Amino acid sequence: MPDSLIYCYLKRSSCIQAETGSRNDYVHRGILSCRDNITGGDLYDHIETSLRNKLNNILHSVNDMTGTDMIELYERHVRHYGSSCRLLGDACDYLNRHWVRRNYDNARTHIYEINELAQRIWRETLLKPLFPYIKEKCLNFIKKYRVDKSSIDIEVIRKIIGLYLDENFQKKRNELIGEDLRSKPVTDIYTEYFEIEFLQDVEDFYRQQNVRTLTPESISEYLSEISEYYDFEITFAKSFLPKSKSTLDALIKKLEEIYLPEYNLNLRHLYESIGRIPKISKAVAKLIENHVYENCIGDIAIKDSETFVDAIIDIQKKFLEIFYIEPKFKCALDEAFHKLINHNAITLQTGTTSKSAELLARYCDQFLKKRHKTGVEEKFNQILTIFKYIDDKDVFEKFYGKMLDICGLQYTSKCEQILQDIDVSKTLSDDYRKDIADFSVKVLSSNSWPFSLLPNIILSTELKATFDSFQDFYINRHHGRKLIWIYEHSEGELQLQTDFTEKKYKLQVSTYQMIVLALFNEKVHWTVEKIQEKTQIQFEFLVQVLCSLLKSKILFSKEINDIKMNHIIEFNNEFKSENFRINLNEPLKSNKQKDLQHLNQSIDEDRKFVIQAAIIRIMKQTQRLKYSLLVQQVIEQLNSRFTIKVPLVKKCIDLLIDRDYLEREFDERDILRYLS
Repeated sequence: MPDSLIYCYLKRSSCIQAETGSRNDYVHRGILSCRDNITGGDLYDHIETSLRNKLNNILHSVNDMTGTDMIELYERHVRHYGSSCRLLGDACDYLNRHWVRRNYDNARTHIYEINELAQRIWRETLLKPLFPYIKEKCLNFIKKYRVDKSSIDIEVIRKIIGLYLDENFQKKRNELIGEDLRSKPVTDIYTEYFEIEFLQDVEDFYRQQNVRTLTPESISEYLSEISEYYDFEITFAKSFLPKSKSTLDALIKKLEEIYLPEYNLNLRHLYESIGRIPKISKAVAKLIENHVYENCIGDIAIKDSETFVDAIIDIQKKFLEIFYIEPKFKCALDEAFHKLINHNAITLQTGTTSKSAELLARYCDQFLKKRHKTGVEEKFNQILTIFKYIDDKDVFEKFYGKMLDICGLQYTSKCEQILQDIDVSKTLSDDYRKDIADFSVKVLSSNSWPFSLLPNIILSTELKATFDSFQDFYINRHHGRKLIWIYEHSEGELQLQTDFTEKKYKLQVSTYQMIVLALFNEKVHWTVEKIQEKTQIQFEFLVQVLCSLLKSKILFSKEINDIKMNHIIEFNNEFKSENFRINLNEPLKSNKQKDLQHLNQSIDEDRKFVIQAAIIRIMKQTQRLKYSLLVQQVIEQLNSRFTIKVPLVKKCIDLLIDRDYLEREFDERDILRYLS
């Protein structure tokens, strides 16, 4: 009876579709509701029952077969059933869109669209009951070949695995179904039923093989033996394992666990033996250097400072455990680490070796900010080890000034100046607060704080009075000094209260935001052009300031994302917030890049001064020196601080000649003489 009902429904559906050329809801509703009084629930139940009966019949017929006949019949049913399910789903489109959808809306999550229902019945009725047998046959084929190298049909194995790759029902339901009503993904049948047992068979087989123990005396025989096993197993596995799965990688890892359980210890034995043979140890050391560099360069292609430094620390740990005993190999590691840190994917991408120094400095900064209570000394030892390999140590100094043990006091002097500036600023602020309570200032030495300067802005009357007052206070204390205000790094607090709300708000804002908001004390709407004219803030920064205030809804404009000069900005009198204190302060984006450019320029200038000072020291001591020898001595003297380029040294020599510190001998132009 169920089959005849389904047949009648599908026949009428197809006939009407052929006549009308469309799936009109009215037509389908007539079929479903009026003819033979078939309800949606009845039809759904009839389809489910019919499919289960058909698949049970197939299961009984397949069970009576053996070997490849079963696999071929099963595969044929898979292909035919899949296409039939799609056609059935199309024919039941009205049922899916109305009756099934209505049941989803009522949270009946065990109801599925017809196509998915058919697939689930297939999996429950036929796929899982048959899979143990088919899987066992497949694994037995593989075991048999592994043991006696007998010929097998690789295509059969590939076909079996292919079937179950197709049967991973990890698909979304129809887009009309709510996410909260979707069932969880079905388990990956391939991984759960094939891959795990396949890898276990590999382990069981190779652990039973009699492989000699790795000792310094049996290195050659051991490597030859395990290479044979590796080559056989991996070549065989590649012939049938799917490329879309990670089984091959898992297989290689499993073989490593079996044959190299004490990887580092055994390799130390190996390289200890080689180290005793001077003739080959040098060549092996070069191979080690190249191997470490080429195989690890991909591991540190990361721009995140924490991941970058941690990856280097892990690489060092791994290889130092193996090679530390033999001095020649330790030197090879030093060379490899030096190249790895200074010439990697990140430095090549940025075009400068200083990127590694910058990342290390940022890593130190992040580590210290976290205030770790344990492991600090160990971590700094690791950082110092990395720092030893960095060429551009002066770049690190610019980003951070804490490397006393390796570099000497010159690397901490600026850090000391920074801390001193902070202390002096606190004292100044405390003294100045006697007159103005809500004002604090940091007076920073321009040599130690590499900020880029933006053009001056026009302060509001209230702010200008305060700034001028402090400037007079400071100049009276320190005659001859000059203060330059860095407005883009300043911030303050405003009190906001409108005529329409009684509530007061405290706004934490940048100086730029403050002077823009202060304009609205005069009137409630301004054009962007007038705001810029009144404040003199560069347009690219003014746009950022206005966007932050518009998004917070303190200001209002019809255009937020694309601000033009003629746009009108209004004060929002109806502004409301649940918070009393609101932080609106955001850093100016492009200025961060300018600070970085300024920092790089500062590094170049500092290097010129350092090189010139070294030239003067050398020439003052020798009085007369050949040009090429002077260049060589400068490089040797400063190489521990940063990578020196010969053209830069020559340029500095020429500068000193122009400034009459040096001169060339009249009759010997390659000889330089110091002018006292």
